[in-house]
Amino acid sequence: MSTVVDAARAPSVPTPSAGVLAYYPGCSLHGTEPEYDESLRAVVEALGIAVAEIPDWNCCGASSGHTTDHLLGVALPARNLALAEAAGFDRVLAPCAACYNRLASARIAVAEDAEVRERMPDILGREFANSVEVLSVLNVLREAAADIAQRAAAPRPTPNPIVGARLASYYGCLLVRPPEVSGGDDPEQPMFMDEIVRACGGEAIDWNMKVECCGGAFSVSRTSSVLRMGRAIIEDARRNGAEAIVVACPLCHTNLDLRQKAMESRGEARMPVLFITQVVGLALGLPPETLGLKRHFIATEPLLADLSVRAAQRVADEKKAAEEKAAKAAARAAKAAEAKKAAEAAPDAGGDA
Repeated sequence: MSTVVDAARAPSVPTPSAGVLAYYPGCSLHGTEPEYDESLRAVVEALGIAVAEIPDWNCCGASSGHTTDHLLGVALPARNLALAEAAGFDRVLAPCAACYNRLASARIAVAEDAEVRERMPDILGREFANSVEVLSVLNVLREAAADIAQRAAAPRPTPNPIVGARLASYYGCLLVRPPEVSGGDDPEQPMFMDEIVRACGGEAIDWNMKVECCGGAFSVSRTSSVLRMGRAIIEDARRNGAEAIVVACPLCHTNLDLRQKAMESRGEARMPVLFITQVVGLALGLPPETLGLKRHFIATEPLLADLSVRAAQRVADEKKAAEEKAAKAAARAAKAAEAKKAAEAAPDAGGDA
Protein backbone atom coordinates (compact mmCIF):
# COMPACT_ATOMS: atom_id res chain seq x y z
CA MET A 1 0.00 0.00 0.00
CA SER A 2 1.34 3.42 -0.94
CA THR A 3 2.40 5.65 1.91
CA VAL A 4 2.08 8.78 -0.25
CA VAL A 5 -1.42 10.20 -0.01
CA ASP A 6 -2.81 12.55 -2.65
CA ALA A 7 -4.87 14.87 -0.49
CA ALA A 8 -6.54 16.41 -3.53
CA ARG A 9 -8.07 13.05 -4.48
CA ALA A 10 -8.41 11.52 -1.02
CA PRO A 11 -11.86 11.78 0.56
CA SER A 12 -10.23 12.92 3.78
CA VAL A 13 -6.74 13.80 4.91
CA PRO A 14 -5.14 11.17 7.21
CA THR A 15 -4.59 12.26 10.76
CA PRO A 16 -1.44 12.15 12.90
CA SER A 17 -2.86 9.11 14.66
CA ALA A 18 -2.06 7.25 11.45
CA GLY A 19 1.53 8.50 11.60
CA VAL A 20 1.19 10.79 8.59
CA LEU A 21 3.29 13.90 7.97
CA ALA A 22 1.72 16.93 6.33
CA TYR A 23 3.62 17.60 3.11
CA TYR A 24 4.26 21.14 1.88
CA PRO A 25 5.93 20.88 -1.55
CA GLY A 26 6.02 24.60 -2.26
CA CYS A 27 6.26 26.18 -5.68
CA SER A 28 9.66 24.85 -6.79
CA LEU A 29 8.86 21.17 -6.33
CA HIS A 30 5.74 21.60 -8.44
CA GLY A 31 7.47 23.86 -10.97
CA THR A 32 11.18 24.20 -11.65
CA GLU A 33 12.45 21.15 -9.74
CA PRO A 34 9.91 18.30 -10.13
CA GLU A 35 12.71 15.74 -9.77
CA TYR A 36 13.01 16.73 -6.11
CA ASP A 37 9.31 16.02 -5.56
CA GLU A 38 9.51 12.75 -7.52
CA SER A 39 12.54 11.48 -5.64
CA LEU A 40 11.18 12.52 -2.25
CA ARG A 41 7.87 10.75 -2.83
CA ALA A 42 9.67 7.61 -4.02
CA VAL A 43 12.01 7.61 -1.01
CA VAL A 44 9.39 8.18 1.70
CA GLU A 45 7.28 5.42 0.19
CA ALA A 46 10.26 3.05 0.16
CA LEU A 47 10.96 3.91 3.81
CA GLY A 48 7.32 3.58 4.84
CA ILE A 49 7.03 7.25 5.83
CA ALA A 50 3.47 8.39 5.15
CA VAL A 51 2.97 11.94 3.86
CA ALA A 52 -0.12 13.82 2.69
CA GLU A 53 0.05 17.03 0.71
CA ILE A 54 -1.64 19.97 2.42
CA PRO A 55 -4.80 20.75 0.42
CA ASP A 56 -5.08 24.28 -1.01
CA TRP A 57 -1.55 25.26 0.08
CA ASN A 58 -0.19 28.62 -1.06
CA CYS A 59 3.21 30.10 -1.84
CA CYS A 60 5.16 30.75 1.36
CA GLY A 61 6.54 34.05 0.08
CA ALA A 62 10.13 32.94 -0.45
CA SER A 63 12.14 34.72 -1.30
CA SER A 64 10.52 38.13 -1.80
CA GLY A 65 7.48 38.15 0.48
CA HIS A 66 9.23 38.72 3.78
CA THR A 67 11.50 41.39 2.26
CA THR A 68 8.44 43.31 1.08
CA ASP A 69 6.40 43.32 4.29
CA HIS A 70 7.05 41.58 7.60
CA LEU A 71 3.43 40.77 8.32
CA LEU A 72 2.93 39.38 4.81
CA GLY A 73 6.10 37.34 5.25
CA VAL A 74 4.57 35.74 8.36
CA ALA A 75 0.98 35.37 7.14
CA LEU A 76 1.77 33.55 3.87
CA PRO A 77 3.60 30.60 5.50
CA ALA A 78 1.36 30.73 8.59
CA ARG A 79 -1.67 30.01 6.41
CA ASN A 80 -0.09 26.70 5.38
CA LEU A 81 0.61 25.85 8.99
CA ALA A 82 -2.98 26.72 9.86
CA LEU A 83 -4.29 24.46 7.09
CA ALA A 84 -2.12 21.59 8.34
CA GLU A 85 -3.26 22.26 11.90
CA ALA A 86 -6.92 22.31 10.89
CA ALA A 87 -6.46 18.96 9.15
CA GLY A 88 -5.16 17.47 12.40
CA PHE A 89 -1.44 17.28 11.67
CA ASP A 90 1.23 18.03 14.25
CA ARG A 91 4.24 17.99 11.90
CA VAL A 92 4.79 19.32 8.40
CA LEU A 93 7.59 18.39 6.01
CA ALA A 94 8.88 21.27 3.86
CA PRO A 95 11.62 19.83 1.57
CA CYS A 96 12.59 23.16 -0.03
CA ALA A 97 15.16 24.91 2.17
CA ALA A 98 13.63 28.33 1.53
CA CYS A 99 10.11 27.07 2.31
CA TYR A 100 11.37 25.33 5.42
CA ASN A 101 13.05 28.52 6.57
CA ARG A 102 9.94 30.63 5.95
CA LEU A 103 7.54 28.21 7.67
CA ALA A 104 9.88 27.82 10.65
CA SER A 105 10.41 31.60 10.85
CA ALA A 106 6.66 32.20 10.79
CA ARG A 107 6.13 29.73 13.62
CA ILE A 108 8.70 31.56 15.75
CA ALA A 109 7.31 35.00 14.86
CA VAL A 110 3.79 34.00 15.91
CA ALA A 111 5.07 32.42 19.12
CA GLU A 112 7.24 35.37 20.14
CA ASP A 113 5.34 38.43 18.88
CA ALA A 114 2.08 38.95 20.76
CA GLU A 115 0.78 41.53 18.28
CA VAL A 116 1.38 39.26 15.31
CA ARG A 117 -0.15 36.33 17.19
CA GLU A 118 -3.31 38.30 17.96
CA ARG A 119 -3.73 39.41 14.35
CA MET A 120 -3.23 36.02 12.73
CA PRO A 121 -6.77 34.60 13.16
CA ASP A 122 -8.30 37.68 11.47
CA ILE A 123 -5.73 37.66 8.68
CA LEU A 124 -6.00 33.92 8.10
CA GLY A 125 -9.75 33.76 8.56
CA ARG A 126 -9.48 30.84 10.98
CA GLU A 127 -8.27 29.95 14.44
CA PHE A 128 -4.56 29.27 14.65
CA ALA A 129 -2.92 27.68 17.69
CA ASN A 130 0.54 27.54 16.02
CA SER A 131 0.91 23.90 17.08
CA VAL A 132 2.54 22.35 13.99
CA GLU A 133 6.26 21.50 14.05
CA VAL A 134 8.18 22.24 10.85
CA LEU A 135 10.65 19.65 9.53
CA SER A 136 13.21 19.89 6.77
CA VAL A 137 13.95 16.92 4.54
CA LEU A 138 17.20 16.44 6.47
CA ASN A 139 15.28 16.20 9.75
CA VAL A 140 13.09 13.45 8.33
CA LEU A 141 15.91 11.50 6.67
CA ARG A 142 18.07 11.81 9.75
CA GLU A 143 15.31 10.22 11.82
CA ALA A 144 15.32 7.36 9.32
CA ALA A 145 19.13 7.09 9.09
CA ALA A 146 19.36 3.69 10.84
CA ASP A 147 16.72 2.23 8.54
CA ILE A 148 18.44 3.75 5.49
CA ALA A 149 21.79 2.27 6.54
CA GLN A 150 20.30 -1.19 7.09
CA ARG A 151 18.51 -1.19 3.74
CA ALA A 152 21.49 0.28 1.89
CA ALA A 153 23.75 -2.51 3.20
CA ALA A 154 21.30 -5.34 2.53
CA PRO A 155 22.21 -7.83 -0.24
CA ARG A 156 20.31 -7.30 -3.49
CA PRO A 157 20.63 -8.20 -7.18
CA THR A 158 21.97 -4.76 -8.14
CA PRO A 159 24.66 -3.56 -5.70
CA ASN A 160 24.40 -0.19 -3.96
CA PRO A 161 26.15 2.32 -6.26
CA ILE A 162 26.58 4.92 -3.51
CA VAL A 163 29.07 2.82 -1.52
CA GLY A 164 32.40 4.62 -1.72
CA ALA A 165 31.04 7.52 -3.78
CA ARG A 166 32.81 10.75 -2.83
CA LEU A 167 30.08 13.30 -2.22
CA ALA A 168 30.17 16.94 -1.11
CA SER A 169 27.25 17.77 1.18
CA TYR A 170 26.21 21.32 0.34
CA TYR A 171 23.93 22.96 2.92
CA GLY A 172 23.91 26.52 1.63
CA CYS A 173 22.33 29.21 3.77
CA LEU A 174 18.75 28.48 4.72
CA LEU A 175 19.04 24.97 6.17
CA VAL A 176 21.42 26.11 8.90
CA ARG A 177 20.97 29.88 9.25
CA PRO A 178 19.87 31.69 11.27
CA PRO A 179 20.46 29.04 13.95
CA GLU A 180 17.49 30.12 16.04
CA VAL A 181 15.28 29.24 13.06
CA SER A 182 17.01 26.20 11.62
CA GLY A 183 18.13 24.57 14.87
CA GLY A 184 19.47 21.07 15.23
CA ASP A 185 22.99 21.41 13.91
CA ASP A 186 26.10 23.60 13.86
CA PRO A 187 25.51 26.56 11.49
CA GLU A 188 29.19 26.67 10.51
CA GLN A 189 30.05 22.97 10.43
CA PRO A 190 26.79 21.06 10.02
CA MET A 191 26.93 17.30 9.74
CA PHE A 192 23.36 16.00 9.40
CA MET A 193 23.48 15.69 5.60
CA ASP A 194 26.92 14.06 5.90
CA GLU A 195 25.40 11.52 8.30
CA ILE A 196 22.71 10.66 5.75
CA VAL A 197 25.32 10.29 2.99
CA ARG A 198 27.30 7.91 5.21
CA ALA A 199 24.15 5.95 6.04
CA CYS A 200 23.76 5.45 2.29
CA GLY A 201 27.31 4.06 2.12
CA GLY A 202 28.89 7.14 0.58
CA GLU A 203 31.97 9.06 1.63
CA ALA A 204 31.08 12.59 2.78
CA ILE A 205 34.18 14.58 1.87
CA ASP A 206 35.63 17.30 4.06
CA TRP A 207 35.55 20.61 2.20
CA ASN A 208 35.40 24.35 2.78
CA MET A 209 32.28 25.64 1.02
CA LYS A 210 29.46 23.55 2.50
CA VAL A 211 27.64 26.56 4.01
CA GLU A 212 28.70 29.28 1.56
CA CYS A 213 25.95 31.10 -0.35
CA CYS A 214 25.34 30.14 -3.99
CA GLY A 215 23.80 33.51 -4.80
CA GLY A 216 20.29 32.44 -3.93
CA ALA A 217 17.48 34.28 -5.68
CA PHE A 218 19.90 36.54 -7.59
CA SER A 219 20.15 33.92 -10.33
CA VAL A 220 18.36 36.21 -12.81
CA SER A 221 18.96 39.71 -11.47
CA ARG A 222 22.69 39.28 -10.74
CA THR A 223 23.71 36.29 -12.80
CA SER A 224 27.40 37.24 -12.85
CA SER A 225 27.51 37.11 -9.03
CA VAL A 226 25.80 33.72 -9.01
CA LEU A 227 28.31 32.42 -11.56
CA ARG A 228 31.25 33.65 -9.50
CA MET A 229 29.93 32.20 -6.25
CA GLY A 230 28.84 28.92 -7.81
CA ARG A 231 32.18 28.47 -9.56
CA ALA A 232 33.99 28.82 -6.21
CA ILE A 233 31.72 26.15 -4.67
CA ILE A 234 32.19 23.67 -7.50
CA GLU A 235 35.95 24.23 -7.72
CA ASP A 236 36.37 23.62 -3.99
CA ALA A 237 34.30 20.43 -4.18
CA ARG A 238 36.40 19.21 -7.12
CA ARG A 239 39.66 20.19 -5.42
CA ASN A 240 38.71 18.06 -2.39
CA GLY A 241 37.92 15.00 -4.48
CA ALA A 242 34.14 15.16 -4.81
CA GLU A 243 32.44 13.27 -7.63
CA ALA A 244 29.14 15.07 -7.10
CA ILE A 245 27.59 17.78 -4.97
CA VAL A 246 24.53 16.90 -2.86
CA VAL A 247 21.90 19.54 -2.09
CA ALA A 248 18.55 19.83 -0.31
CA CYS A 249 17.45 23.13 -1.85
CA PRO A 250 15.81 23.66 -5.26
CA LEU A 251 17.35 27.11 -5.65
CA CYS A 252 20.85 25.84 -4.84
CA HIS A 253 20.30 23.06 -7.36
CA THR A 254 19.22 25.54 -10.03
CA ASN A 255 22.22 27.78 -9.47
CA LEU A 256 24.77 24.95 -9.43
CA ASP A 257 23.19 22.73 -12.09
CA LEU A 258 21.56 25.11 -14.58
CA ARG A 259 24.31 27.73 -14.42
CA GLN A 260 27.26 25.36 -14.39
CA LYS A 261 27.89 25.43 -18.15
CA ALA A 262 28.33 29.19 -17.93
CA MET A 263 30.76 28.76 -15.01
CA GLU A 264 33.28 26.77 -17.02
CA SER A 265 36.48 28.67 -17.62
CA ARG A 266 39.16 26.07 -18.37
CA GLY A 267 37.27 23.10 -19.77
CA GLU A 268 36.83 21.43 -16.39
CA ALA A 269 34.80 18.25 -16.12
CA ARG A 270 31.22 19.06 -15.17
CA MET A 271 30.11 18.22 -11.65
CA PRO A 272 26.73 16.47 -11.22
CA VAL A 273 24.49 18.04 -8.59
CA LEU A 274 22.17 15.56 -6.87
CA PHE A 275 19.34 16.03 -4.42
CA ILE A 276 19.85 14.18 -1.13
CA THR A 277 16.63 12.28 -1.86
CA GLN A 278 18.14 11.00 -5.10
CA VAL A 279 21.23 9.77 -3.24
CA VAL A 280 19.04 7.97 -0.70
CA GLY A 281 16.88 6.53 -3.47
CA LEU A 282 19.89 5.09 -5.29
CA ALA A 283 21.20 3.60 -2.04
CA LEU A 284 17.82 1.96 -1.46
CA GLY A 285 17.90 0.42 -4.92
CA LEU A 286 15.22 2.59 -6.54
CA PRO A 287 15.42 2.91 -10.35
CA PRO A 288 17.05 6.17 -11.54
CA GLU A 289 14.04 6.97 -13.73
CA THR A 290 11.78 7.15 -10.67
CA LEU A 291 14.16 9.64 -9.05
CA GLY A 292 14.12 12.21 -11.86
CA LEU A 293 17.83 11.79 -12.57
CA LYS A 294 17.39 12.42 -16.29
CA ARG A 295 15.94 15.88 -15.70
CA HIS A 296 19.23 17.55 -14.75
CA PHE A 297 21.10 20.00 -16.96
CA ILE A 298 24.44 18.42 -16.01
CA ALA A 299 24.02 14.81 -17.06
CA THR A 300 24.04 12.29 -14.23
CA GLU A 301 24.31 9.22 -16.50
CA PRO A 302 28.15 9.15 -16.71
CA LEU A 303 28.47 9.30 -12.92
CA LEU A 304 25.81 6.62 -12.41
CA ALA A 305 27.43 4.37 -15.00
CA ASP A 306 30.83 4.72 -13.33
CA LEU A 307 29.38 4.09 -9.88
CA SER A 308 27.55 1.01 -11.15
CA VAL A 309 30.73 -0.42 -12.70
CA ARG A 310 32.63 0.19 -9.49
CA ALA A 311 29.83 -1.36 -7.44
CA ALA A 312 29.85 -4.48 -9.60
CA GLN A 313 33.64 -4.70 -9.33
CA ARG A 314 33.45 -4.25 -5.57
CA VAL A 315 30.96 -7.10 -5.28
CA ALA A 316 33.11 -9.29 -7.53
CA ASP A 317 36.22 -8.48 -5.45
CA GLU A 318 34.36 -9.22 -2.22
CA LYS A 319 33.08 -12.51 -3.63
CA LYS A 320 36.58 -13.47 -4.76
CA ALA A 321 38.05 -12.55 -1.37
CA ALA A 322 35.34 -14.59 0.39
CA GLU A 323 36.00 -17.57 -1.87
CA GLU A 324 39.76 -17.33 -1.26
CA LYS A 325 39.16 -17.08 2.49
CA ALA A 326 36.87 -20.10 2.38
CA ALA A 327 39.41 -22.05 0.30
CA LYS A 328 42.19 -21.27 2.77
CA ALA A 329 39.96 -22.26 5.68
CA ALA A 330 39.09 -25.53 3.92
CA ALA A 331 42.77 -26.20 3.22
CA ARG A 332 43.65 -25.61 6.87
CA ALA A 333 40.83 -27.89 7.96
CA ALA A 334 41.94 -30.60 5.56
CA LYS A 335 45.55 -30.34 6.76
CA ALA A 336 44.43 -30.52 10.38
CA ALA A 337 42.30 -33.58 9.60
CA GLU A 338 45.25 -35.31 7.89
CA ALA A 339 47.48 -34.54 10.85
CA LYS A 340 44.91 -35.92 13.25
CA LYS A 341 44.48 -39.05 11.13
CA ALA A 342 48.24 -39.57 10.98
CA ALA A 343 48.52 -39.17 14.73
CA GLU A 344 45.80 -41.71 15.32
CA ALA A 345 47.41 -44.22 12.92
CA ALA A 346 50.90 -43.96 14.44
CA PRO A 347 52.09 -46.85 16.78
CA ASP A 348 51.69 -46.13 20.49
CA ALA A 349 55.16 -45.25 21.76
CA GLY A 350 54.48 -46.50 25.27
CA GLY A 351 53.14 -49.87 24.00
CA ASP A 352 56.26 -50.54 21.90
CA ALA A 353 58.46 -50.11 24.91
